[in-house]
Amino acid sequence: MSIGSLYQYFPNKDAILAELLVRHIDRGAWAGAEEPDMTPGSLEDVVRSLVRDAIDHHRDGPQLLRIMIEEAPVSPALSEAIERHGAARVSQVREVFARHPDVRVRDLDMAAQLIVGAVELNTHQLMAAPHPPQAERLEAELVAMITRYLGGDRSTAGERGSDPR
Repeated sequence: MSIGSLYQYFPNKDAILAELLVRHIDRGAWAGAEEPDMTPGSLEDVVRSLVRDAIDHHRDGPQLLRIMIEEAPVSPALSEAIERHGAARVSQVREVFARHPDVRVRDLDMAAQLIVGAVELNTHQLMAAPHPPQAERLEAELVAMITRYLGGDRSTAGERGSDPR
């Protein structure tokens, strides 16, 4: 495709960049959420599936990801895609962890938001860095952090899924 053909569909480079970012965000749901292992003791594997999915999505083209993050204008389509993706991802994560027997957090709604935010923010920031860490190191630390958080202190954990407000 020639540059002229590209500008037939997009008015400028900012519009192209914004469209690339919308497509990046609309990549789809967490594939591992369809049939996760819900047996006791499998929480780390379920968390690893979530984290690995995010890392794999950001593994290719880190320079493009960095440019998209730094340069893309925030359009209404981009804002809507961010909101739509975030809500869907949080809902999906909450639904999976609500069913897992090893999850001990008190507020699953907030936990799902925190987990999605931690995974997305850290994956974007670190995988788009000029010298990104080894993906395996990032995965191991995110999995350890989230698994410990979700497992909680069993002696002080309240009723699962309740809102402590």
